[in-house]
Amino acid sequence: MTLISWIDHAAVLVFALTGALVASRAQLDIIGFAFLAILTGVGGGTVRDVLLDRNPVFWMTDPTYLGVAVIAVFVVFFTAHLFESRYKAILWLDAAALAFAVAAGANIATSLGQSAAIVVVMGTVTGCLGGLMRDVVANEVPLVLKQGELYVTCAVAGAAVVALAPFFGLGQTLTVLAAAGITFGLRAGSIAFGWRLPVYKSRPPRY
Repeated sequence: MTLISWIDHAAVLVFALTGALVASRAQLDIIGFAFLAILTGVGGGTVRDVLLDRNPVFWMTDPTYLGVAVIAVFVVFFTAHLFESRYKAILWLDAAALAFAVAAGANIATSLGQSAAIVVVMGTVTGCLGGLMRDVVANEVPLVLKQGELYVTCAVAGAAVVALAPFFGLGQTLTVLAAAGITFGLRAGSIAFGWRLPVYKSRPPRY
């Protein structure tokens, strides 16, 4: 298995863990767990592959992706009660999954010969859409849209590293580590230290 395949599997696994944890907070049954976990795990990558016209999509070509998502379902179903704060666990696992997914998605686009702009978009799509689907289906405020928090910004920054790597002669391993590291570092800073972007504040109209 290639490095990108490993990191893509890691992204599916960790995103699936977050989906299952969200299901536990909603007190769903095991089928609900499986639905949210698999949707979260493969959602972003599926949209990426459809946009890139990769046919069939990655989890149909290699069903082990579904297997790791199912493993996440059972792990969380029987251990979720042990977490002191499931929401905090979701935040940090989601940050790790975002880092893995951005690095994998952007590198996949690169391997298909896409332009730098498309590489950035595909890395961002892979990283953000699975979690967005999870939160919308679970009727929660999407993490990607939390006011002022760094999320999409983290994905764009990480994907940009992959897009720019050829211009600096970086090897694949270093590119993956740098992209994942920057993505996770920015997201961790937002969670732990409150790093924010300025938000729009309306002003009274001038007459």
